[in-house]
Amino acid sequence: QTNPEIVDKVINIAREQLGVDDNSEVTAQSTFVDDLGADDLAIREFVLALEEAFEIEIEDEKVQSISTVGQAAEVIEELLK
Repeated sequence: QTNPEIVDKVINIAREQLGVDDNSEVTAQSTFVDDLGADDLAIREFVLALEEAFEIEIEDEKVQSISTVGQAAEVIEELLK
Protein backbone atom coordinates (compact mmCIF):
# COMPACT_ATOMS: atom_id res chain seq x y z
CA GLN A 1 0.00 0.00 0.00
CA THR A 2 1.30 3.41 -0.98
CA ASN A 3 2.10 5.88 1.79
CA PRO A 4 -1.06 8.02 2.30
CA GLU A 5 1.05 11.17 2.77
CA ILE A 6 2.53 10.72 -0.70
CA VAL A 7 -0.93 10.12 -2.18
CA ASP A 8 -2.26 13.28 -0.49
CA LYS A 9 0.64 15.35 -1.75
CA VAL A 10 0.17 14.01 -5.31
CA ILE A 11 -3.56 14.81 -5.10
CA ASN A 12 -2.81 18.38 -3.97
CA ILE A 13 -0.28 18.88 -6.77
CA ALA A 14 -2.75 17.43 -9.29
CA ARG A 15 -5.44 19.86 -8.11
CA GLU A 16 -3.07 22.80 -8.38
CA GLN A 17 -1.36 21.88 -11.66
CA LEU A 18 -4.41 20.60 -13.51
CA GLY A 19 -6.76 23.30 -12.25
CA VAL A 20 -9.16 20.80 -10.73
CA ASP A 21 -12.25 22.42 -9.25
CA ASP A 22 -12.26 22.41 -5.43
CA ASN A 23 -15.63 20.67 -5.44
CA SER A 24 -14.37 17.84 -7.62
CA GLU A 25 -13.26 14.72 -5.83
CA VAL A 26 -9.73 13.58 -6.57
CA THR A 27 -8.75 10.11 -5.33
CA ALA A 28 -5.96 7.61 -5.95
CA GLN A 29 -8.23 6.08 -8.62
CA SER A 30 -8.71 9.37 -10.52
CA THR A 31 -7.33 9.18 -14.06
CA PHE A 32 -5.50 12.20 -15.41
CA VAL A 33 -7.10 12.24 -18.84
CA ASP A 34 -10.66 11.00 -18.26
CA ASP A 35 -11.38 12.21 -14.72
CA LEU A 36 -9.17 15.29 -14.46
CA GLY A 37 -9.25 16.43 -18.09
CA ALA A 38 -5.48 16.65 -18.52
CA ASP A 39 -3.82 16.74 -21.93
CA ASP A 40 -0.21 15.76 -22.72
CA LEU A 41 1.16 19.21 -21.93
CA ALA A 42 -0.70 19.38 -18.62
CA ILE A 43 0.61 15.94 -17.67
CA ARG A 44 4.19 16.98 -18.50
CA GLU A 45 3.83 20.07 -16.31
CA PHE A 46 2.31 17.94 -13.55
CA VAL A 47 5.27 15.53 -13.70
CA LEU A 48 7.72 18.46 -13.50
CA ALA A 49 5.87 19.73 -10.43
CA LEU A 50 6.06 16.26 -8.85
CA GLU A 51 9.78 16.02 -9.58
CA GLU A 52 10.34 19.39 -7.94
CA ALA A 53 8.12 18.69 -4.93
CA PHE A 54 9.66 15.30 -4.18
CA GLU A 55 13.18 16.10 -5.46
CA ILE A 56 13.22 13.10 -7.78
CA GLU A 57 13.50 12.43 -11.50
CA ILE A 58 10.83 10.36 -13.23
CA GLU A 59 11.99 8.69 -16.45
CA ASP A 60 9.90 9.23 -19.58
CA GLU A 61 9.02 5.56 -19.87
CA LYS A 62 7.73 5.59 -16.29
CA VAL A 63 5.62 8.66 -17.11
CA GLN A 64 4.02 6.72 -19.98
CA SER A 65 2.87 4.03 -17.54
CA ILE A 66 1.17 6.48 -15.17
CA SER A 67 -2.52 7.06 -15.80
CA THR A 68 -3.93 7.53 -12.30
CA VAL A 69 -3.05 9.56 -9.22
CA GLY A 70 -2.35 6.32 -7.34
CA GLN A 71 0.08 5.09 -10.00
CA ALA A 72 1.95 8.40 -9.81
CA ALA A 73 2.21 8.01 -6.03
CA GLU A 74 3.51 4.42 -6.41
CA VAL A 75 6.22 5.51 -8.85
CA ILE A 76 7.26 8.32 -6.50
CA GLU A 77 7.37 6.01 -3.49
CA GLU A 78 9.64 3.60 -5.42
CA LEU A 79 11.96 6.46 -6.38
CA LEU A 80 12.17 7.68 -2.78
CA LYS A 81 13.37 4.31 -1.44
